[in-house]
Amino acid sequence: MIFVFWLMDRPGTAQLRDEVRPIHREYLAKLSDHMAFCGPLTSEDGQTTVGSLLAIDFPSRIAAEAWIAAEPFTMAGVYEKPIIHVFHNKWPQKVGFPPA
Repeated sequence: MIFVFWLMDRPGTAQLRDEVRPIHREYLAKLSDHMAFCGPLTSEDGQTTVGSLLAIDFPSRIAAEAWIAAEPFTMAGVYEKPIIHVFHNKWPQKVGFPPA
């Protein structure tokens, strides 16, 4: 089941985000075969990162919550409280999503 993670950055954590990014990317890469999509959320300028949006296939909410709890940006305090929802892709074009 695909879980979407809406992850807003805590104010004032831009430098911390930059420092932790390599470890964050390594952590994400471990689930690359299960990712529907992921990337930064930005302000209107398209340059200033304000958070992240991730859609990842997990077997359960418990697994999704455990994964985000151990995620490097979460552990470092970059993210505010994660918002997690189950996502059902209803659009006929399904590039990037695992088979149903």
